[in-house]
Amino acid sequence: MSVADHPAVRRFHAGQAARRPVPPAAPLDPEWLRALCLEAGADDAGFVEIERPDLEPDRASILGVLPRTRTLVSVVRRMHPEPVRSPARSVANLEFHEVGHGVDETCRRIVEALAAHGVRAVNPPMAFPMEVTRDRIWVVSHKTVAVAAGLGRMGIHRNVIHPRFGSFVLLGTVFIDAPVARTGQPLDGNPCLECKLCVAACPVGAIAADGRFDFTACYTHNYREFLGGFSDWVETVAGSGSARRYRSRVSAAETQSMWQSLAFGPNYKSAYCLAVCPAGDDVLGPFVTDRPAFLESVVKPLQERKETLYVIARSDAEAHARKRFPHKTVKRVHNGLHTRSIAGFLFALPRVFQRGQARGLEATYHFQFTGDEPCEATVRIHEQVLTVRPGLVGTPDLRVGADSRTWLRVLSKEASLPWALLRGRIRVRGRLRLMAAFARCFPS
Repeated sequence: MSVADHPAVRRFHAGQAARRPVPPAAPLDPEWLRALCLEAGADDAGFVEIERPDLEPDRASILGVLPRTRTLVSVVRRMHPEPVRSPARSVANLEFHEVGHGVDETCRRIVEALAAHGVRAVNPPMAFPMEVTRDRIWVVSHKTVAVAAGLGRMGIHRNVIHPRFGSFVLLGTVFIDAPVARTGQPLDGNPCLECKLCVAACPVGAIAADGRFDFTACYTHNYREFLGGFSDWVETVAGSGSARRYRSRVSAAETQSMWQSLAFGPNYKSAYCLAVCPAGDDVLGPFVTDRPAFLESVVKPLQERKETLYVIARSDAEAHARKRFPHKTVKRVHNGLHTRSIAGFLFALPRVFQRGQARGLEATYHFQFTGDEPCEATVRIHEQVLTVRPGLVGTPDLRVGADSRTWLRVLSKEASLPWALLRGRIRVRGRLRLMAAFARCFPS
């Protein structure tokens, strides 16, 4: 019996003939699609075609999930400002969790509704679970999609600011295999007031007054109980050897907090940049009408809150925390970041670079990797800015040749640099002090 003659297949065709949804012959009407999204629980929605240049970094990942993706639907769910602003972070995190689950549920409802109209759709998670075995763990950057769809602009705090709801939004994305007759365009103006309150509130200096962002500072502290911090905690448990030694390294409060994140969802340690942001038509009023009262009631309680700040030793974040917030406890930790590939190493360099440690350093480095992952790259540090370019460009101050596997083992502290140099697995030519200066820019 052929597959076509199987009873289940024949029943399927009979059912399809009776109630087959007709695939749309024309692009979807944007007003109809937006109404569908609002009915599913979205507070706002926008659309962007997958060919948009802004989406190029995400395109391969998107098509890997839904190969025939034509349009991305950006979904906005608003949060209530007051819980997010509370110094009691359990209150703030409850709001993050509840609205985050709401985003996923809204996107799922959109997928279900579109399926009834013959449109294939997929909703990747708002946050976790992610593809944690890859260097790039997220399926799509919801922020990039939202900005491209015209639902907001990035503020200097690296959060999307919605023109009405401000920073108090969480985002989701739905991939669909149909075109939309009219898609959104990025906003002409930016709702960000550049008031710098996010700069003043961040306890680890992740946001600089000139707009530069210290990824490592934010990741190490705010995300302490997410993936990286959990990895560091597990290694601390494994390396303690006894309960007494563990308790000397991890306080009872920290253990309880980690348990709470494992039991009820990972908790943010800060997110103060979002909490103090006054941008957005619905939340702007108190800041405009009485700025001193806004600072006193919203910003000051977070600045004065007694808490533990998690930092990398000798990092810019540690220097900032000790200088600006002496009443807060500063604890040196590892952030659990481990590079698993040379491509990941080069991608991470500008993001984990500590410009405060690079004062006075002007140098060009040539890296030549061999072995499992052959690659050549040029790293330049100039005026406390690091750039990475493929290939060997210009005249180097230092040449580094390395077996790629050995280099990654040294980065993860599974092998020592002196051992690798003696074995010839890593070779350095030029002024050796520049190697130490390079390492100082990436404390771990």
